[in-house]
Amino acid sequence: MAEETQGQGELVPVAAIVLAAGRSTRMGGANKLLCEIAGAPMVRHVAACALGSRARPVLVVTGHQEEAVRAALAGLPVTFVANPAYASGLMSSLKRGIAALPEGIAGVLVALGDMPMLRPADFDRLIEAFLAARASDIIVPVHRGQRGNPVLWPATYFADILALEGDTGARQLFASHAAAIREVPLEAGAVLEDIDTPEALAELNRRLA
Repeated sequence: MAEETQGQGELVPVAAIVLAAGRSTRMGGANKLLCEIAGAPMVRHVAACALGSRARPVLVVTGHQEEAVRAALAGLPVTFVANPAYASGLMSSLKRGIAALPEGIAGVLVALGDMPMLRPADFDRLIEAFLAARASDIIVPVHRGQRGNPVLWPATYFADILALEGDTGARQLFASHAAAIREVPLEAGAVLEDIDTPEALAELNRRLA
């Protein structure tokens, strides 16, 4: 019997979670998500990218400087999810986002708020791969042989993610589900580029100038 796939002709709901709760400890005191890139806060670029894709709804998990992050996203049709335990690390934010997803979601793209060069087309390419894959396949972007973000997690893993401990993110499930990983090559190096230091921010702004 053939493996069950999502089916290209089906309307399969895929959400996006933007993790925007961190303390930016490597940015030298500034909140990296609020740093301007091409005239807009970094986190706004990521949220707008998700909104420009097929993913719906788009959830943004907030924590550190929550009001400022919300203000940076003013006017965007995102759903905010507060994480009071943000200081414990990324895993707590991911769990809050997964728990807040509406019923019926088939999969979710987990995006980091410090990857401002992602494009809606990158999200949509991963969604297309998900639709063509087995319902249990984990969709992982790859650029020049290196795995990046965002990762698209099928709903079948939501309970496993909610049960995780530590602060290494859901990627700790990769080892036990290696056969389910579907790598999707992308030309865009943005899937590897997180901006979390003053040097990385300065270099990006130089490139965009």
